[in-house]
Amino acid sequence: MLTSTSREVQNRLNLSTPVQYLKGVGPARAECFARLGVHTVGDLLEYYPRDWVFAPEVTKIGQMLPDESVTITGLVESTDYQSYRRQPIFEVTVSDETGVCRIVWFHGGYLCGRLRPGQVITASGKVSVYKHQLQLTNPKFLVIDEEHGKGPEHFSGGVYAATSGLSSRQIKRIVRPLLKELSEFEPELYGEAFLKEAGLVGRKNAFEWIHSPPDNEKLTKAKRRLKYDELFLMQLGLAIRRYRNQHFSVVSQCVHNNQIDGRIRKRFPFLLTQDQDDSVAEIVADMTKSRPMNRLLQGDVGSGKTVVALYAALLAVANGMQVAIMAPTEILAAQHSLSIERYLKDSKVSRVLVTGGLTGKKRAELLAQIGNGTISIVVGTVALLQKDIEFHNLGLVIIDEQHKFGVDQRAKLRKDGTPHCLVMTATPIPRTLAMTAFGDLDVSVIRHSPPGRGSVITRWVDRNDRLKAYEFIRERLKAKKQAYFVYPRIGTLEEDGADVKAATEEWRELSMRVFPEFTVGLLHGQMPSVEKHQIMTEFRKGKIDALVSTVVIEVGVDVPNATIMVIEGADRFGLAQLHQLRGRIGRGEAKSYCLLFAETDSEIAESRLEIMTRSNDGFEIAEHDLRLRGPGELFSTRQHGLPDLKIANIVDDFELLVMARKNAFELVSHDPMLTETEHRNIRRSLLAKFGDSLDLADVA
Repeated sequence: MLTSTSREVQNRLNLSTPVQYLKGVGPARAECFARLGVHTVGDLLEYYPRDWVFAPEVTKIGQMLPDESVTITGLVESTDYQSYRRQPIFEVTVSDETGVCRIVWFHGGYLCGRLRPGQVITASGKVSVYKHQLQLTNPKFLVIDEEHGKGPEHFSGGVYAATSGLSSRQIKRIVRPLLKELSEFEPELYGEAFLKEAGLVGRKNAFEWIHSPPDNEKLTKAKRRLKYDELFLMQLGLAIRRYRNQHFSVVSQCVHNNQIDGRIRKRFPFLLTQDQDDSVAEIVADMTKSRPMNRLLQGDVGSGKTVVALYAALLAVANGMQVAIMAPTEILAAQHSLSIERYLKDSKVSRVLVTGGLTGKKRAELLAQIGNGTISIVVGTVALLQKDIEFHNLGLVIIDEQHKFGVDQRAKLRKDGTPHCLVMTATPIPRTLAMTAFGDLDVSVIRHSPPGRGSVITRWVDRNDRLKAYEFIRERLKAKKQAYFVYPRIGTLEEDGADVKAATEEWRELSMRVFPEFTVGLLHGQMPSVEKHQIMTEFRKGKIDALVSTVVIEVGVDVPNATIMVIEGADRFGLAQLHQLRGRIGRGEAKSYCLLFAETDSEIAESRLEIMTRSNDGFEIAEHDLRLRGPGELFSTRQHGLPDLKIANIVDDFELLVMARKNAFELVSHDPMLTETEHRNIRRSLLAKFGDSLDLADVA
């Protein structure tokens, strides 16, 4: 029974109305809906079916053919419940002006009293033959007298992902009455002229047809419209963020001239590649403007991104600014610090490495120097985000391996003002993701590695060839080359099968039995920082021949003499990880070898291993990975601030994505904060859908 409050709420529904106030819901079912992520009317309208069923048009009984799916409408002539059978049946005879049809439901006792002679019913199912007579078995049916309607539309429509206490059919019954009121709280976003030009159906029609499509053609049109809306609103949010960054934030402009350029380039004992020079030119153009740079520098492993980033850092220092360089792990932060030391040897540029292990008086002294501007370049991990670290004049933030950090963490690093921001990643990003997850960033790409890098040959090694592989590795170690052995686990877990090898156990096996004549080291993330640095230093100096590790060496470790990479259980790693690990070798001039040890029957795993043996192109591999796993898995949507998409897919709907991006950025160039009256509905929809995830509070 409805309370007066419930009736009042039902009479003034809007998108934010709690779903419990809808007819047929109530508090108990609202809890079921909550398990599906549905809390409001808006959530329910965007709880799209996972599939759709179309019943055929009504067929005359005399035109029925065996094995066809049909919908018939007829008068119930007789009913008979045969409970005495081994498998009880409820039998109905139905007729129309063209013939008679037998319908049976096995275990149909529940139909006694529901179906009676004289009723008109519509039934939909598959035609079969029993004793030379056509019949329908266990069809869906509808009593016309009770339901006030007839036809296949009653059996058609969406099939929803259900949950305990809430079936797909119940969701359908709750959604359908809402569709009649759509125009009240789902206003149109665009003008008629645009809809016609873009080939889009109206928003009201789109919602009606997605939940209750009359036919497949209208379903296709509904999907296209709703996908476009999602992509358009997401791109609009990114466009506004970009506009805000470029027009509402002010930074000190960097001065760049031939003298500064010459001094910086003297620090590099080689000429920059064309790709590096192009990226430097784009970064310089950004940093010499009064608005903050917000640029993504992407390049394959070993392509020379660090040199480009250091150029940007030295330009900032030359202009009296401080630079923060943040890496996801202590090992990678230390690697950056070593690279900087190598290039800035005997330089007056002050620099320091800050990690979580830095404590006490030494930490206090360093923080004081950072705070008064004495130190120009600060390298660190997330430890740089701690509240007690304050910069005197932070002008540039460089974030390496950006996908390891969350949006909130990146925002915290800008707490000392609005510095220029350079984001780096060695995980090549397909164009689709560059337009979405990084849609508010300018993008620079380094596609080619510097000259003098050795080639990397990749082989998939099965159990039968393992001993041959060990002998091959032994010969390379005898030739004074070094090797990595990477394992998916530090130690064996109880749920692991016998085929999952772990670093700690295999280190003993390799050092004592397989390669006893060589020095085999062990490195993993649970070791104390001091021990990790010691192991890496010894490996870098050649005192360790083979290093057994977990993916802690995935990024940043640079040992040119290491020419062998063995990845044990390679089928358990994702493509991006495999490619990153392979990038640890081939950093010197010698030919290198990546050996993928794997036993698998999985088609997806085999596909990953196959492309690794075929291609060294990180962008090709990233596109393959995107197709295999989809954007949600490839990059964490939470970390990237990429809003959750209910119906669109940035891979499958790339054409719509390009169109939506173009239209969104054009709109923002004309009406940056969506203040014009004609854009009122767009602004409301944007804030309702993506306002929180895209940090658009100022648009409100």
